[in-house]
Amino acid sequence: MNISAKCCIFWIVQSNRKENAMAALPTFETYNELQTAYDFFNTRLFDGGLPPCLITLQREKRTYGYFSSKRFVGSKSGQMVDEIAMNPSYFAIRSIEETLSTLVHEMVHLWQFHYGKPGRRGYHNKEWGAKMDSIGLCPSNTGAEGGKRTGEKMSHYIVSGGDFERACSELMTDEFNLSWFDRFPPERPTALVFTPTIGKPIQPAFVDDEGGEDNGEGGQEDEDLIVLPPTEPVNKSNRIKYRCPCCSAQVWGKPNLLLKCGQPDCGGTDFEAVEE
Repeated sequence: MNISAKCCIFWIVQSNRKENAMAALPTFETYNELQTAYDFFNTRLFDGGLPPCLITLQREKRTYGYFSSKRFVGSKSGQMVDEIAMNPSYFAIRSIEETLSTLVHEMVHLWQFHYGKPGRRGYHNKEWGAKMDSIGLCPSNTGAEGGKRTGEKMSHYIVSGGDFERACSELMTDEFNLSWFDRFPPERPTALVFTPTIGKPIQPAFVDDEGGEDNGEGGQEDEDLIVLPPTEPVNKSNRIKYRCPCCSAQVWGKPNLLLKCGQPDCGGTDFEAVEE
């Protein structure tokens, strides 16, 4: 075996080891699974037309997830991207299909922000509802048949035989799973509503995007309004440190104070401002 072949085999072995090590990292594994699902549904349900977003895990109360437009900005590029937040508290007590339906629910908000006309203040309007219908998720404020199709606090149910259900079945093979779950999840509501079309319990007391979702209202249209964090920490107390150069006694006070040391050996020496 020549040197070139040996180097190639070594590179393959090292790459496999690196991939296996990365897969064993819970953070990498969790976010990689969510990104894989986002990319898959983007291709299957949105013709690959959705831009990249930043998927986060947020423990918002009484919500499975939310969408926030232009939530993040690149520190170097200045590029603004949307956020889709998923609540990991419920991963253990909902089916993977239900959890992924929340992801797609928020992807519809992302689609509407970029290609449609979002309702004001997070209102789920008819355009949003029509897009949900087209991909196999039926809007419902109760999470069951017969619920209101528009409103501020909305859920949905999975349409039997619809595009989402078929796509989800294609994704959920031995190669895909959600690997990490909360050991202490919140309890399910005692009153469950069963959707006849899919025969799965839906929790009407919870919605998919209450609380965090701004549906386009929170994003700033003017780039000048995006303020990057300062490189130096901000002194929120508006106080600085002063030190006596003779005895090293220290005090805190407002900027530009004229202070003298009262120690007998210092003879009224002026305190000096100390730069932290």
